[in-house]
Amino acid sequence: MTKKSPLDDPEKAAFAWDRYRRLMRFMFLLTTGTVIIAIAVLYKFNGMVSVHFYIATALGIGFAMLLMSALMGLVFLSSGTGHDESVEDLSEPRNRD
Repeated sequence: MTKKSPLDDPEKAAFAWDRYRRLMRFMFLLTTGTVIIAIAVLYKFNGMVSVHFYIATALGIGFAMLLMSALMGLVFLSSGTGHDESVEDLSEPRNRD
């Protein structure tokens, strides 16, 4: 039988998801700043190439950074709450004492 996850407790789950939202807000601000700096540097060295170039660059950097932060945030959420320890590994042999 599987162990009960700490995320089953509504109070702990609310705290963990609040921490995740805070992390995502911070990463959104960091991503926005990074995109603005990247576009400014590209414009300084290349001039006005094409508006599509700048849109694609902004979307590429933004999507990659936000996806990375969302996935890593979920890893931190899972590990930090003890949810990982509640998962039972059925591939390992168990003692049947």
